[in-house]
Amino acid sequence: MERPESLEKMKQLCRRIQDAFRELQEDLTPYKTERFYRLAPMRLYTLSKRHFVLVFVVFFFCFGVSTLIGVSGPKIISENYYNGLSLSTNASKSGPFDLQSPLLSNYNQQLWLTCIIQLYSSSESRLPFADLSWEELGVKVELQGVMQDASVMRISNNVHNKNRSLRCAAHQQACDEIIVLHLGYLNYTQYKINVSFRNLQDGLKDKIKNVTFVFKMYSATFSQVEIWFRFVFVVMTFIVTCVFAHSLRKFSMRDWGIEQKWMSVLLPLLLLYNDPFFPLSFLVNSWFPGTLDAFFQALFLCALLLFWLCVYHGIRVQGDRRFLSFYLPKLLIVGLLWLSAVTLGIWQTVNELQDPTYQYNVDIQNFQGMKVFFLLLVAVYVLYLVFLVLCACSELKNAPYTDLRLKFLTALTLLVLVISVVILYLRFGSKALQDNFVSELSTHYQNSAEFLSFYGLLNFYLYTLAFVYSPSTSALYDSQLKDNPAFSMLNDSDDDVIYGSDYEETPLQNGRAIKASAKYQDESGSD
Repeated sequence: MERPESLEKMKQLCRRIQDAFRELQEDLTPYKTERFYRLAPMRLYTLSKRHFVLVFVVFFFCFGVSTLIGVSGPKIISENYYNGLSLSTNASKSGPFDLQSPLLSNYNQQLWLTCIIQLYSSSESRLPFADLSWEELGVKVELQGVMQDASVMRISNNVHNKNRSLRCAAHQQACDEIIVLHLGYLNYTQYKINVSFRNLQDGLKDKIKNVTFVFKMYSATFSQVEIWFRFVFVVMTFIVTCVFAHSLRKFSMRDWGIEQKWMSVLLPLLLLYNDPFFPLSFLVNSWFPGTLDAFFQALFLCALLLFWLCVYHGIRVQGDRRFLSFYLPKLLIVGLLWLSAVTLGIWQTVNELQDPTYQYNVDIQNFQGMKVFFLLLVAVYVLYLVFLVLCACSELKNAPYTDLRLKFLTALTLLVLVISVVILYLRFGSKALQDNFVSELSTHYQNSAEFLSFYGLLNFYLYTLAFVYSPSTSALYDSQLKDNPAFSMLNDSDDDVIYGSDYEETPLQNGRAIKASAKYQDESGSD
């Protein structure tokens, strides 16, 4: 008798699970006829022209304040220059050069050692100069760590032999800077480095005037500023996320618009992008916090790319958003972008732990193939996004409410993209992908303004979208009123009134008119 009872209980439990799953699926599935009044109302519908102008003014003001604070902030990279010939034991241009880094702390975060080979000018040298020459330069590096008690520790596998491509031009006074080594985190308070060159051609050796080594590290003052501003962005993002979720608590997920659903995903990812675990980098001597930060940034940026694709496509296809036809192509494109970026980052980190002189763009033969694959994916994404934007603009240019959502998102996103391109150009110049694609990019920050402007831009962009996509305080009553079939004729006529001849009259004002007419009909019916 016990066995049939237990079997019956299992059947009831399975039935309850199926009912719960069916209810959740119904909540997540949008209405097949998803008109604007079936969605949770957005604050976007209650804004007039002057309100839109005010939203953009506030966005520019917040972005400008963060940029001005960055301009007055400290320099990001601290540099120490050393004359190589004075450090050479025999004053040889090929070394060995005995180098000793400055005293380091966890606030310096990372350490780069670069080399600049300076040349005689054409008037100073009797030897002819080629317009452009490439030299295959062998570099031997021996690395030792110095503890706080001044004891020297031999690092395992501390001798490394690498080849570097040296690019020299006749009109330049120095060859292009080459990266000797890069340490992603600091285990010691100081490093002793012995560098020597191999295969240095006699023709180039006679043209060398001096060899300069540069130690680059994050400024301790900037690290403190970065900690505080990341903390401020984390707190602000947490508050915005809670307020946005609180404003949607009155509505079922099935009534959320596609922008509101995506904002509920992007805001928590923005919290991770600001990295609440960032202070661990200064408490733990490990590669893990830095890798976690890079992982969070790649995850948020790819989610933002996916958001643009889904919104511009989903705003046209209101009810038919099947996984295979709607989400799978977008996930494939953005997923491959994310996978390629994360793979390169993890590959670089793992190999640098074993060999600080490792650079995958030099030491991996198929790096160019990976680079072409990444750029090809970017081109496919851009073409697909432009296609979706053009289709949405052509089909929905006269649709009430929907065209307002489309115009606002397009205007704000285009503005953010233009500012991002300007920041990236000022940050990297025309040689954004030169040298080390992962570690070298960080050294191109010239001041705190570039750091704060890029972080502030993305944060204030999401805050602005969260504001306009959140429901207003009176949205619940208005939505319930619109869902009442008795006022369906009034709701249909609202489209022409609000976004027709009288654009300045907001939907909130029309909602009040609807309430007044409803009250009048109730009084006349009772009479």
